[in-house]
Amino acid sequence: MTPPETPSAGSLARAGDASPAVSPCLQTLTRRRDFQRAARGKRVATPGFILQMLKRPAGESEGVRVGFTCSKKVGNAVARNRAKRRLREIARLGLPALGRDGHDYVLIGRHSETSARPFGTLQADFSKALGVLHGDPK
Repeated sequence: MTPPETPSAGSLARAGDASPAVSPCLQTLTRRRDFQRAARGKRVATPGFILQMLKRPAGESEGVRVGFTCSKKVGNAVARNRAKRRLREIARLGLPALGRDGHDYVLIGRHSETSARPFGTLQADFSKALGVLHGDPK
């Protein structure tokens, strides 16, 4: 199913256009062991979330992989899902430009802060956290 803002036919649609909700360079972490490996890597805590990063060994697949998690401390299912949607969106917007190939990133939601924090502030925190993890002097 394509998002409504993606033109599917007519003069606005072009062959090969990807939906804006799809990022071809990001893969999602789904296995528990990948999350556990990322937990042993570097981490940065921001007021809105925690970001963990691990560089994968050279023999593994290339590309950027990202995972999202929120514990029951974040709230009920509705609150956890809202927090994860916000984390997915900041990753979708930021990782294609700021993420590095061969790295895994895990975003962990925080109780009441991930959902309540202004979205622009979350994005700024994400950029700053990636800079700290990658050692950029920003």
